[in-house]
Amino acid sequence: MNKKEANTQSETSNKPEVNEEAGATQENANTAKAQDSENSKADSAKNSNESASTPKEDFKSLYLRSVADLENFRKRVAKDKQEIIKMANGSLIESLLPVIDTMKLGLQAADNHPEAADIKKGFEMVLEQLNRALQDNGLVELSPEGSLFDPNLHESIAYQASETVPEDYVIQTVRSGYTLNDRLIRAANVIVSSGKETS
Repeated sequence: MNKKEANTQSETSNKPEVNEEAGATQENANTAKAQDSENSKADSAKNSNESASTPKEDFKSLYLRSVADLENFRKRVAKDKQEIIKMANGSLIESLLPVIDTMKLGLQAADNHPEAADIKKGFEMVLEQLNRALQDNGLVELSPEGSLFDPNLHESIAYQASETVPEDYVIQTVRSGYTLNDRLIRAANVIVSSGKETS
């Protein structure tokens, strides 16, 4: 009996210790929960303060961005409209270029016929008037004789040796080129110098 009583007493003496440890653990957990809840309350209060001022700032920022986008859109539309207006007559002007070329060839041929001097003078006046009207609409003639060959504006149809014109400079313009509002619509056909002839 003594052994049983001793075992029972030792078991009962061990049980309260376990309960005390469990109680301490539960108290720590409760304390941690209380701290967490206080922290979450503080965070939610902080967030509510931030969220109270954020929508106003967001709407102001959105408004300013929208105004800037609208202004950029207006400028872009105005610029596109100007470009369309500038280029609206482009196809008509391009179709007139062969007519101008033919008139120039006719005037050159008239030089060999002195009897057609009066007619030649009349055609020169018509050609001058036509060129003036086209220039008013943004057409610029390219006659690059004596200038450096530029592959962006000129088309070389031949190379020719020259004693007077330096290498890679234009000797003669065979057919004039044209730009319309700073955009190339036809390259000038030119003969380019290959420099002095070497024997």
